[in-house]
Amino acid sequence: MTFNPASVPVALTIAGSDSGGGAGIQADLRTFAFHRVHGTSALTCITAQNTLGVTRVDALPAEAVVAQMQAVVQDIGVQAAKTGMLLNQEIIAAVAEQIKRLNIPNLVVDPVMVSRTGAQLIDDDAIATLRSQLIPQAAVLTPNRYEAQILSGLEIDTLEAMQAAAQRIYQLGAKAVLVKGGGMKGDLRGVDVWFDGKQLKTLTTEQVDTQNTHGTGCTLSAAIAANLTLGHDLFSATCLAKDYVTSALCNALNIGQGQGPIGHFFPLLT
Repeated sequence: MTFNPASVPVALTIAGSDSGGGAGIQADLRTFAFHRVHGTSALTCITAQNTLGVTRVDALPAEAVVAQMQAVVQDIGVQAAKTGMLLNQEIIAAVAEQIKRLNIPNLVVDPVMVSRTGAQLIDDDAIATLRSQLIPQAAVLTPNRYEAQILSGLEIDTLEAMQAAAQRIYQLGAKAVLVKGGGMKGDLRGVDVWFDGKQLKTLTTEQVDTQNTHGTGCTLSAAIAANLTLGHDLFSATCLAKDYVTSALCNALNIGQGQGPIGHFFPLLT
């Protein structure tokens, strides 16, 4: 593809900041840049975190999040957007309203509700608002195992359960659902299930043996959004995003004393 700087596509990330640089806004912007997409951002919260964990989270006012979204869209415009950590009910409702009001296309929703280890990150009221107001606007929804359990009401421990959950979650209104298998056990670890109302597909990639996996969920949703700005359809954008994440995992960064981040800029590391 010939690159024309004058017509570079633009993507927006609406998410939190990771001071350790492995996930959140930082991971999203690096992912956009890798795909030669101009990254813009609306910050929802600030975290103090590193490879060992999160020690503090401070939410921004919902009005500040709205102002950032409006500033970007009204001047620059965006061809796709992704949401990550929205943190509370007020921010979720404000973001959902602005997505509709600003007519933001190609929305990828990473429903950050539960960590990969199963810890709930937002309260039940926030989850209800996410379910009713934001998810129906999603082009692609990317829940992990535990988030898919909440959204579907199903216990997920088999491939068949992942498939059933994807089909049930689709009824919430997203155009497509990708149930991620990063939290699954054994051969299902890293196996994802796709459903778009017509196609029910199992997506597999090589399993990468590394403890440095911080930021995989953020990166996947950002890569899907980036590929949507480049004109790929929903399924192709998702497959390309999975390939990117796998390559970044193969080149994960062994930094810090805990779980390091994946290597977003892996071509520069070789």
